[in-house]
Amino acid sequence: MNDAVVHVAELRKTFDVPEREAGLKAATKGLVRRKTKEVRAVDGISFDIAPGEIVGFLGPNGAGKTTTLKMLSGLLYVSSGDAQVLGHVPSKRERDFLRRIALVMGNRNQLQWDLPALDSFELNRSIYRIPREHFLRNRDELVELLEVGDLVKKPVRQLSLGERMKVEIVGSLLHQPQVLFLDEPTIGLDVTMQKRIREFVAEYRQRHGATVMLTSHYMADVEALCERVIVIHHGKILFDGKLGALSNTFAAWKTITAAMENGASDLSSYGEVIHRDGDLVTLRVPKADTARVTARLLAEQAVLDLNVEDPPIEDVIELVFAQENRS
Repeated sequence: MNDAVVHVAELRKTFDVPEREAGLKAATKGLVRRKTKEVRAVDGISFDIAPGEIVGFLGPNGAGKTTTLKMLSGLLYVSSGDAQVLGHVPSKRERDFLRRIALVMGNRNQLQWDLPALDSFELNRSIYRIPREHFLRNRDELVELLEVGDLVKKPVRQLSLGERMKVEIVGSLLHQPQVLFLDEPTIGLDVTMQKRIREFVAEYRQRHGATVMLTSHYMADVEALCERVIVIHHGKILFDGKLGALSNTFAAWKTITAAMENGASDLSSYGEVIHRDGDLVTLRVPKADTARVTARLLAEQAVLDLNVEDPPIEDVIELVFAQENRS
Protein backbone atom coordinates (compact mmCIF):
# COMPACT_ATOMS: atom_id res chain seq x y z
CA MET A 1 0.00 0.00 0.00
CA ASN A 2 1.99 2.97 -1.31
CA ASP A 3 -0.08 5.61 0.48
CA ALA A 4 0.02 3.83 3.86
CA VAL A 5 0.59 6.07 6.87
CA VAL A 6 1.98 3.11 8.84
CA HIS A 7 3.92 0.44 6.94
CA VAL A 8 5.26 -2.65 8.70
CA ALA A 9 7.02 -5.55 6.92
CA GLU A 10 8.48 -8.60 8.66
CA LEU A 11 9.04 -6.55 11.80
CA ARG A 12 10.91 -8.28 14.62
CA LYS A 13 12.09 -7.35 18.08
CA THR A 14 14.13 -9.69 20.27
CA PHE A 15 15.45 -9.19 23.79
CA ASP A 16 18.21 -11.01 25.64
CA VAL A 17 16.68 -11.73 29.04
CA PRO A 18 18.90 -12.85 31.96
CA GLU A 19 17.87 -16.04 33.71
CA ARG A 20 19.23 -18.11 36.58
CA GLU A 21 18.11 -20.73 39.04
CA ALA A 22 17.26 -19.88 42.64
CA GLY A 23 19.85 -20.01 45.39
CA LEU A 24 23.13 -18.41 46.44
CA LYS A 25 25.25 -20.75 44.34
CA ALA A 26 23.35 -19.87 41.18
CA ALA A 27 23.57 -16.15 42.03
CA THR A 28 27.34 -16.36 42.52
CA LYS A 29 27.74 -18.28 39.27
CA GLY A 30 25.70 -15.61 37.50
CA LEU A 31 28.23 -12.96 38.50
CA VAL A 32 30.93 -14.79 36.53
CA ARG A 33 28.99 -16.17 33.60
CA ARG A 34 25.64 -14.55 32.97
CA LYS A 35 23.11 -16.81 31.30
CA THR A 36 20.54 -15.28 29.01
CA LYS A 37 17.81 -16.46 26.70
CA GLU A 38 16.43 -14.82 23.58
CA VAL A 39 12.81 -13.69 23.76
CA ARG A 40 11.00 -12.78 20.54
CA ALA A 41 8.59 -10.07 21.60
CA VAL A 42 7.56 -9.34 17.99
CA ASP A 43 8.13 -12.08 15.45
CA GLY A 44 7.83 -11.08 11.79
CA ILE A 45 4.59 -9.08 11.60
CA SER A 46 3.41 -7.17 8.52
CA PHE A 47 0.54 -4.74 7.97
CA ASP A 48 -0.35 -1.35 6.46
CA ILE A 49 -2.63 1.33 7.89
CA ALA A 50 -4.24 3.85 5.55
CA PRO A 51 -4.77 7.57 6.26
CA GLY A 52 -7.68 8.18 8.63
CA GLU A 53 -8.05 4.55 9.76
CA ILE A 54 -8.68 3.60 13.39
CA VAL A 55 -7.26 0.13 13.89
CA GLY A 56 -7.66 -1.98 17.02
CA PHE A 57 -4.45 -3.79 17.96
CA LEU A 58 -5.56 -6.64 20.20
CA GLY A 59 -3.89 -9.37 22.19
CA PRO A 60 -3.25 -10.63 25.72
CA ASN A 61 -0.55 -9.27 28.00
CA GLY A 62 2.87 -10.11 26.59
CA ALA A 63 1.58 -10.51 23.03
CA GLY A 64 3.84 -7.76 21.63
CA LYS A 65 1.38 -4.87 21.38
CA THR A 66 3.24 -2.25 23.42
CA THR A 67 6.59 -3.32 21.99
CA THR A 68 5.22 -2.74 18.48
CA LEU A 69 3.89 0.71 19.38
CA LYS A 70 7.22 1.66 20.94
CA MET A 71 9.04 0.67 17.74
CA LEU A 72 6.56 2.62 15.61
CA SER A 73 6.97 5.71 17.80
CA GLY A 74 10.77 5.45 17.81
CA LEU A 75 11.30 4.48 21.45
CA LEU A 76 12.78 1.09 20.52
CA TYR A 77 15.07 0.03 17.71
CA VAL A 78 13.83 -2.81 15.51
CA SER A 79 15.84 -6.04 15.47
CA SER A 80 15.01 -6.69 11.82
CA GLY A 81 12.39 -5.88 9.22
CA ASP A 82 10.97 -2.57 8.09
CA ALA A 83 8.85 0.01 9.92
CA GLN A 84 7.82 3.35 8.45
CA VAL A 85 5.42 5.98 9.77
CA LEU A 86 4.50 8.94 7.56
CA GLY A 87 7.45 7.98 5.37
CA HIS A 88 9.92 8.21 8.26
CA VAL A 89 12.01 5.53 9.95
CA PRO A 90 10.81 5.96 13.55
CA SER A 91 14.10 5.07 15.26
CA LYS A 92 15.81 8.04 13.60
CA ARG A 93 13.60 10.31 15.74
CA GLU A 94 13.63 13.10 13.16
CA ARG A 95 12.07 16.37 14.27
CA ASP A 96 9.45 16.37 11.51
CA PHE A 97 8.43 12.84 12.49
CA LEU A 98 8.11 13.63 16.20
CA ARG A 99 5.99 16.68 15.47
CA ARG A 100 3.44 14.54 13.62
CA ILE A 101 2.94 11.59 15.99
CA ALA A 102 1.88 11.01 19.59
CA LEU A 103 2.15 8.00 21.89
CA VAL A 104 -0.35 7.99 24.75
CA MET A 105 0.15 5.28 27.38
CA GLY A 106 -2.57 4.83 29.97
CA ASN A 107 -0.11 3.73 32.66
CA ARG A 108 2.45 6.52 32.13
CA ASN A 109 2.32 10.25 32.77
CA GLN A 110 4.25 13.13 31.23
CA LEU A 111 2.79 16.08 33.15
CA GLN A 112 4.64 17.64 36.09
CA TRP A 113 3.15 16.19 39.27
CA ASP A 114 3.18 19.30 41.45
CA LEU A 115 2.23 21.87 38.80
CA PRO A 116 -1.09 22.70 37.15
CA ALA A 117 -1.45 21.05 33.77
CA LEU A 118 -1.46 24.48 32.12
CA ASP A 119 2.21 24.92 33.07
CA SER A 120 3.14 21.57 31.53
CA PHE A 121 1.23 22.53 28.40
CA GLU A 122 3.47 25.61 28.10
CA LEU A 123 6.52 23.37 28.36
CA ASN A 124 5.21 21.20 25.54
CA ARG A 125 4.60 24.31 23.46
CA SER A 126 8.29 25.18 23.78
CA ILE A 127 9.47 21.62 23.07
CA TYR A 128 7.40 21.36 19.89
CA ARG A 129 7.96 25.02 18.97
CA ILE A 130 4.26 25.61 18.44
CA PRO A 131 3.42 29.20 17.47
CA ARG A 132 1.50 30.76 20.35
CA GLU A 133 -1.58 31.47 18.24
CA HIS A 134 -1.79 27.82 17.12
CA PHE A 135 -1.02 26.60 20.62
CA LEU A 136 -3.83 28.60 22.23
CA ARG A 137 -6.30 27.51 19.58
CA ASN A 138 -5.38 23.83 19.90
CA ARG A 139 -5.27 23.94 23.70
CA ASP A 140 -8.66 25.59 24.03
CA GLU A 141 -10.22 23.19 21.51
CA LEU A 142 -8.89 20.14 23.35
CA VAL A 143 -9.86 21.51 26.75
CA GLU A 144 -13.39 22.07 25.46
CA LEU A 145 -13.66 18.64 23.82
CA LEU A 146 -12.58 16.85 26.99
CA GLU A 147 -14.37 19.24 29.37
CA VAL A 148 -11.33 19.88 31.57
CA GLY A 149 -11.51 23.68 31.90
CA ASP A 150 -11.39 23.56 35.70
CA LEU A 151 -9.02 20.60 35.97
CA VAL A 152 -6.11 22.15 34.08
CA LYS A 153 -5.74 24.81 36.79
CA LYS A 154 -5.17 22.28 39.59
CA PRO A 155 -1.89 20.55 40.48
CA VAL A 156 -1.84 17.22 38.68
CA ARG A 157 -1.36 15.31 41.97
CA GLN A 158 -4.82 16.50 43.11
CA LEU A 159 -6.61 14.93 40.14
CA SER A 160 -8.27 11.54 40.08
CA LEU A 161 -6.99 8.87 37.67
CA GLY A 162 -9.69 9.65 35.12
CA GLU A 163 -9.17 13.40 35.37
CA ARG A 164 -5.42 12.97 35.05
CA MET A 165 -5.83 10.77 31.97
CA LYS A 166 -7.91 13.46 30.26
CA VAL A 167 -5.38 16.23 30.86
CA GLU A 168 -2.56 13.86 29.83
CA ILE A 169 -4.33 13.40 26.49
CA VAL A 170 -4.62 17.16 26.06
CA GLY A 171 -0.89 17.53 26.69
CA SER A 172 -0.08 14.78 24.18
CA LEU A 173 -2.14 16.31 21.37
CA LEU A 174 -1.26 20.02 21.66
CA HIS A 175 0.99 19.74 18.58
CA GLN A 176 -1.99 18.30 16.64
CA PRO A 177 -0.37 14.98 15.60
CA GLN A 178 -1.52 13.16 12.47
CA VAL A 179 -0.87 9.69 13.92
CA LEU A 180 -1.96 8.57 17.39
CA PHE A 181 -0.61 5.46 19.07
CA LEU A 182 -2.96 4.86 22.00
CA ASP A 183 -1.81 2.17 24.42
CA GLU A 184 -4.60 1.34 26.89
CA PRO A 185 -5.85 4.96 27.12
CA THR A 186 -8.87 3.98 29.25
CA ILE A 187 -7.15 1.54 31.62
CA GLY A 188 -8.41 1.83 35.19
CA LEU A 189 -11.12 4.36 34.32
CA ASP A 190 -14.78 4.02 35.23
CA VAL A 191 -17.36 3.30 32.54
CA THR A 192 -18.45 6.93 32.19
CA MET A 193 -14.87 8.17 31.77
CA GLN A 194 -14.09 5.39 29.28
CA LYS A 195 -17.03 6.50 27.17
CA ARG A 196 -15.89 10.13 27.27
CA ILE A 197 -12.38 9.21 26.11
CA ARG A 198 -13.82 7.13 23.24
CA GLU A 199 -16.03 10.00 22.14
CA PHE A 200 -13.05 12.33 22.21
CA VAL A 201 -10.89 10.03 20.07
CA ALA A 202 -13.66 9.73 17.49
CA GLU A 203 -14.16 13.50 17.45
CA TYR A 204 -10.43 14.23 17.14
CA ARG A 205 -10.11 11.82 14.24
CA GLN A 206 -13.10 13.39 12.47
CA ARG A 207 -11.82 16.94 12.92
CA HIS A 208 -8.20 16.32 11.94
CA GLY A 209 -8.29 13.19 9.76
CA ALA A 210 -5.91 11.49 12.17
CA THR A 211 -4.80 7.89 11.86
CA VAL A 212 -5.18 5.92 15.10
CA MET A 213 -3.72 2.65 16.34
CA LEU A 214 -5.42 1.56 19.56
CA THR A 215 -4.64 -1.17 22.07
CA SER A 216 -7.20 -1.92 24.75
CA HIS A 217 -8.43 -4.73 26.97
CA TYR A 218 -11.87 -3.09 26.96
CA MET A 219 -13.75 -4.42 23.97
CA ALA A 220 -16.21 -1.53 24.27
CA ASP A 221 -13.35 0.75 23.13
CA VAL A 222 -12.69 -1.40 20.08
CA GLU A 223 -16.34 -1.91 19.15
CA ALA A 224 -17.07 1.83 19.44
CA LEU A 225 -14.07 3.05 17.41
CA CYS A 226 -12.59 0.37 15.15
CA GLU A 227 -13.83 -1.15 11.92
CA ARG A 228 -10.59 -3.09 11.51
CA VAL A 229 -8.70 -5.13 14.07
CA ILE A 230 -5.30 -6.81 14.13
CA VAL A 231 -4.96 -9.68 16.60
CA ILE A 232 -1.44 -10.50 17.82
CA HIS A 233 -0.33 -13.37 20.05
CA HIS A 234 3.18 -14.55 20.93
CA GLY A 235 4.50 -11.81 18.63
CA LYS A 236 2.67 -13.10 15.55
CA ILE A 237 -0.44 -11.81 13.78
CA LEU A 238 -3.37 -14.22 14.00
CA PHE A 239 -6.00 -12.06 12.29
CA ASP A 240 -6.17 -8.82 10.32
CA GLY A 241 -9.53 -7.71 8.98
CA LYS A 242 -12.96 -6.26 9.70
CA LEU A 243 -14.18 -6.41 13.28
CA GLY A 244 -17.34 -8.22 12.20
CA ALA A 245 -15.34 -10.73 10.19
CA LEU A 246 -13.42 -11.67 13.32
CA SER A 247 -16.61 -13.05 14.79
CA ASN A 248 -17.71 -14.64 11.52
CA THR A 249 -14.33 -16.31 11.04
CA PHE A 250 -13.68 -17.69 14.49
CA ALA A 251 -17.04 -17.90 16.27
CA ALA A 252 -19.36 -20.52 14.83
CA TRP A 253 -22.11 -19.86 17.37
CA LYS A 254 -24.56 -17.25 18.62
CA THR A 255 -26.17 -16.58 21.99
CA ILE A 256 -29.93 -16.68 22.55
CA THR A 257 -31.29 -14.97 25.67
CA ALA A 258 -34.87 -15.91 26.53
CA ALA A 259 -37.14 -14.46 29.23
CA MET A 260 -39.45 -17.27 30.34
CA GLU A 261 -43.02 -16.69 31.52
CA ASN A 262 -43.08 -19.54 34.03
CA GLY A 263 -39.54 -19.32 35.35
CA ALA A 264 -36.29 -20.67 34.00
CA SER A 265 -37.17 -24.21 32.92
CA ASP A 266 -34.70 -26.76 31.58
CA LEU A 267 -33.70 -25.59 28.09
CA SER A 268 -30.64 -27.78 27.69
CA SER A 269 -32.25 -29.64 24.78
CA TYR A 270 -32.14 -26.40 22.74
CA GLY A 271 -28.47 -25.58 23.24
CA GLU A 272 -25.70 -25.16 25.79
CA VAL A 273 -27.00 -23.24 28.81
CA ILE A 274 -24.25 -20.77 29.70
CA HIS A 275 -26.10 -18.45 32.12
CA ARG A 276 -29.22 -18.29 34.29
CA ASP A 277 -30.56 -15.22 36.07
CA GLY A 278 -34.06 -15.58 37.44
CA ASP A 279 -36.39 -15.99 34.49
CA LEU A 280 -33.61 -15.26 31.99
CA VAL A 281 -31.75 -18.11 30.31
CA THR A 282 -28.82 -17.65 27.91
CA LEU A 283 -28.06 -20.41 25.41
CA ARG A 284 -25.09 -20.95 23.12
CA VAL A 285 -26.12 -22.53 19.83
CA PRO A 286 -24.35 -23.24 16.52
CA LYS A 287 -24.73 -20.31 14.17
CA ALA A 288 -26.27 -22.51 11.46
CA ASP A 289 -28.95 -23.72 13.88
CA THR A 290 -29.97 -20.32 15.25
CA ALA A 291 -33.14 -19.87 13.19
CA ARG A 292 -34.34 -23.44 13.86
CA VAL A 293 -33.68 -23.26 17.61
CA THR A 294 -35.36 -19.86 17.88
CA ALA A 295 -38.47 -21.13 16.10
CA ARG A 296 -38.59 -24.20 18.38
CA LEU A 297 -38.31 -22.09 21.51
CA LEU A 298 -41.13 -19.78 20.47
CA ALA A 299 -43.37 -22.69 19.46
CA GLU A 300 -42.71 -24.99 22.41
CA GLN A 301 -41.99 -22.70 25.39
CA ALA A 302 -43.74 -19.80 27.13
CA VAL A 303 -41.30 -17.10 26.01
CA LEU A 304 -41.94 -13.49 27.04
CA ASP A 305 -38.97 -12.04 25.20
CA LEU A 306 -36.11 -13.37 23.11
CA ASN A 307 -32.85 -11.85 21.89
CA VAL A 308 -30.27 -13.30 19.49
CA GLU A 309 -26.74 -11.86 19.49
CA ASP A 310 -23.27 -12.48 18.20
CA PRO A 311 -20.87 -13.55 20.95
CA PRO A 312 -18.97 -10.82 22.82
CA ILE A 313 -15.74 -9.87 21.07
CA GLU A 314 -13.80 -10.88 24.21
CA ASP A 315 -15.02 -14.44 23.77
CA VAL A 316 -14.13 -14.39 20.09
CA ILE A 317 -10.58 -13.26 20.88
CA GLU A 318 -10.26 -16.10 23.40
CA LEU A 319 -11.35 -18.54 20.68
CA VAL A 320 -8.69 -17.11 18.36
CA PHE A 321 -6.02 -17.71 21.00
CA ALA A 322 -7.31 -21.20 21.73
CA GLN A 323 -7.25 -22.08 18.04
CA GLU A 324 -3.68 -20.77 17.72
CA ASN A 325 -2.57 -22.82 20.73
CA ARG A 326 -4.10 -26.01 19.32
CA SER A 327 -2.41 -25.45 15.96
